[in-house]
Amino acid sequence: MNILNHIHHSDGAHIEHTVGILPQLLLVLPFVLGLVLYILAVVFSNKKHKTWPIYRTVCWILGVFFAVISVAGPLAIRAHTDFTAHMFGHLLLGMLAPLLMALAAPMTLMFRTVNVPLARRFSKLLKSWPSRMLTNPVMASLLNIGGLWILYTTDLYSLMHQYILLHLLIHFHVFAAGYLFTISMIYIDPIFHRTSFRYRLVVFIVALAGHGILSKFIYGNPPNGVPADQAELGGMVMYYGGDIIDVMIIFILCMQWFKSARPRIKIAINQ
Repeated sequence: MNILNHIHHSDGAHIEHTVGILPQLLLVLPFVLGLVLYILAVVFSNKKHKTWPIYRTVCWILGVFFAVISVAGPLAIRAHTDFTAHMFGHLLLGMLAPLLMALAAPMTLMFRTVNVPLARRFSKLLKSWPSRMLTNPVMASLLNIGGLWILYTTDLYSLMHQYILLHLLIHFHVFAAGYLFTISMIYIDPIFHRTSFRYRLVVFIVALAGHGILSKFIYGNPPNGVPADQAELGGMVMYYGGDIIDVMIIFILCMQWFKSARPRIKIAINQ
């Protein structure tokens, strides 16, 4: 069942916003399924190996929670008519949820759970050229930040509220691109196509600049159908909220870099 909200803005623009139960269920289902599979994998893995770290399970649960409230429920419904709410949802779905779920190390858990033949197949898939291309920091940044530029500087943002399929595809892309971007910057799970810390940091800084410039562009140039006051507040949410999550990623990246360099530091001291 769909609830159609017809919004007339002060500039005369007209957008038909489709708020439906079915789209929300379709977006929630993969996350709920992922939560169930993760919990089952933890239970099965703990029977064969040492106890899976509790904090990783908590990260997965929180990641799923933030993803779900961004695509279903009060925030998701309000996001159809309130750009600021939409931007909060973007931060949860495209940045915070992917970071938490990456920290949960789902691929590592999967390798601990499945049998050896299946693990080899997954390993072969992760070593393939599509995997190498998608997890390259540059490509992941283009999919993530570039996708946002296309969404907010074209008619795509207004169209996503009118067509259910487009609504689903964009939300899927926001999460998937955010997750790929996160795992391309910080290596929690096994990555067979590794790049240097320096390379990742440089790409991350460029992506961070692209995200910041876009938020400022939105502040001064509202997407089609978005009132100026909502665009200004939404741009601020994107800018400052994104910075908070980006600082977390930078901190983790620098900690990993420091730990990897520590053995060499000890050797240099001993010499």
